[in-house]
Amino acid sequence: MTAADHHRPIVETPSRLTLRWQDEDDTAHFAARLAAQGGIANAFIALHGDLGAGKTTLVRHLLRALGVTGRIKSPTYAVVEPHQAPGLNIWHFDFYRFHDPREWEDAGFRDIFAGPGLKLAEWPDNAAALMPPADLAIYIEAEDDLARRVTLQAHTAHGQAMLQGLETP
Repeated sequence: MTAADHHRPIVETPSRLTLRWQDEDDTAHFAARLAAQGGIANAFIALHGDLGAGKTTLVRHLLRALGVTGRIKSPTYAVVEPHQAPGLNIWHFDFYRFHDPREWEDAGFRDIFAGPGLKLAEWPDNAAALMPPADLAIYIEAEDDLARRVTLQAHTAHGQAMLQGLETP
């Protein structure tokens, strides 16, 4: 089986796509495909999954595919890490420890989400009442140490266009 076979959809609907990643190479391959989507520059992508499911790993591969250089660290304690790629502002949020809605306003998150750039949010449910709907939600479920079942769901027309681009191998 080739790497492309691992990315063929298991289930398809107009706003949902389910994939299976056999290993981290499949994660990297998917991240490169996601980075190539025209709408990525102004997307909000929500990442769901248990601890250790691979959310941060996917973000690291995506940022590399977009051209981010240097160290890419998890924003678990800082809540947000800004990144620069050629011609693109990126904000990687981790709301795992987020519990105070006042922090949203104090940190200027409303302005970030209202402006241009790619926004990636891990544990988005912890700030869900404050954020706009995600263009694309990615649900990652660990099947074993390496394999992942991944469901992508579009919540906006922008997300739908990205999802359609990902459906084409």
